[in-house]
Amino acid sequence: MSGSSSSCPSSTFKVHQFPCLNDNYGYLIHDETTGATAAIDTPDADAYRRELDRRGWTLTHVINTHHHWDHTGGNLELKKSAGGDAGVKVVGPEAERDKIPGIDMAVGHGDTLAFGGTEAQVIDVGGHTNGHVAYYFPKEGAVFSGDALFALGCGRMFEGTPPQFWKSLQNLRSLPDDTTVYCAHEYTESNGKFAVSFEPGNAELIARFDDVKEKRSRGEPTVPSNLGDEKKTNPFLRVDVSEEIRKNVGAAPGDADHDVFAKVRKA
Repeated sequence: MSGSSSSCPSSTFKVHQFPCLNDNYGYLIHDETTGATAAIDTPDADAYRRELDRRGWTLTHVINTHHHWDHTGGNLELKKSAGGDAGVKVVGPEAERDKIPGIDMAVGHGDTLAFGGTEAQVIDVGGHTNGHVAYYFPKEGAVFSGDALFALGCGRMFEGTPPQFWKSLQNLRSLPDDTTVYCAHEYTESNGKFAVSFEPGNAELIARFDDVKEKRSRGEPTVPSNLGDEKKTNPFLRVDVSEEIRKNVGAAPGDADHDVFAKVRKA
């Protein structure tokens, strides 16, 4: 699976996506006006260096969504190869400051992160890990969701609680429908099988899953995705709007939405 590049509505903001490790995606974002270049998480330092060299970009930032090794494993190596503290600024979640290698700047929910000629809004998406954050670029209509929200799925709840994770997904669901979701893994086909098992009557989900299977049969990525499509087809964003999901997961009439979410996540 080869990498791909795209331009956001802001024509100077480029996103380059490429495969890393077994099923991770690496992302480089580049501002053509200022030359600023950021790695969104660092699954594999060698892969990032290779992609930087191919494009002639110089790394200026590492922006981490959470502390797991397949998101921070290349931090120190990339920082060292780019000139240490003077060359690359490592940004990560405040609540996981002690777990982010080489961190220079910690951010939390509601903060604004300047990058090149634009800026990102930091969103709390704790649940997969307690301090997980996402980075939303409103001008570019893009969100980097790490392992909080996947195409047709969401991350496993390793550290958080159901109310916390459900609130995080609501935070993401509140973004505009035309937002492009750049998640961290190619899990969409397995996520689709799971989603269909809970909402087989969702025609839009069935059509999307068919498209996903076709793309994967050709070795094509299914990421990024469109947030409007996620709202219509991702079961973890639909536990409060789909009676079919609530029934199939065995929800009782008085179950809170976060309890239904927990049942789907546990299934």
